[in-house]
Amino acid sequence: MSSEPDDPEVTARMRSAHTTACGFLGAAPDARPSGGEAQEAWGWRGRTLGRPVTGPYGPGWLRVVHSPLDKASGKLWTGPEDAERLVPRQVPRPGLRLVRQWTEAGNAYKAELYDRVGETVSPTPALVTAGPPLTTAWWNDLRRALVRLSAVPTDRTAVRQAYLDHAMPKYLAFLDGPVPTTPPAWSTAHGDLHWANLVGHELGILDWEGWGTAPAAYDAALLHAYSLGVPETAERLRYELCAILDSQEGRFAELVVITELLQSAERGDNVELVPALRRRAREVWLRMMADGVAGH
Repeated sequence: MSSEPDDPEVTARMRSAHTTACGFLGAAPDARPSGGEAQEAWGWRGRTLGRPVTGPYGPGWLRVVHSPLDKASGKLWTGPEDAERLVPRQVPRPGLRLVRQWTEAGNAYKAELYDRVGETVSPTPALVTAGPPLTTAWWNDLRRALVRLSAVPTDRTAVRQAYLDHAMPKYLAFLDGPVPTTPPAWSTAHGDLHWANLVGHELGILDWEGWGTAPAAYDAALLHAYSLGVPETAERLRYELCAILDSQEGRFAELVVITELLQSAERGDNVELVPALRRRAREVWLRMMADGVAGH
């Protein structure tokens, strides 16, 4: 999740769209137990807005997605529906009950009604404080989910080779030597596996917009990168996912996600992670050189 948009017009437009979506589905925002307003979950720069609702389908989570009308198609637009059809239920996630689309004033909107699940591990993608304790069973479920997802056949793409060829040499230029840009292997990934997309207590994986093929181990590497602000969590993750991360594929994937996050930091996202990302890149680079992989 992200913070409320800085632009009040975007905020007002998305809240209005959410009200419209409630009307389409006969739903109403579900107030907090204390009687306050229902919680809001904002996507990046106000592209999405989700809130708990109640209605004829029982308790649910209603998420509204916005797109310019000429871009309301393709991978990001159809990702949740594709996941509902193609990703096995053994990969835990809230069920997608209904989808409704409409246009208004040159904008496209999509309402997605999901099963309601528990609280996310963190309100933000990157951990800033230690999250709630995660059980051994939760970590076991995460490992199994990543393995099962990696084998799902798809023609969707989460990360492109052309991007790696362009961005990795640019954003990893501080490393000593040429950076490899071809993954050892590709597999299917969620593509946005961070702490605000993971449900605690009982594992659930949210927000399936961008899933598709990526360098193998991509999801584990991304979650690790978003953990670097809380070293004890990053250490626990490396222990729990060592079979994925402590490999040629895992090390390459770490450099991929560090590239992406260093690039996004230029736009002001997760700037506080930059020193840790650069340190981790050097650590991974040294291990790759020791393995005789770097520079090839």
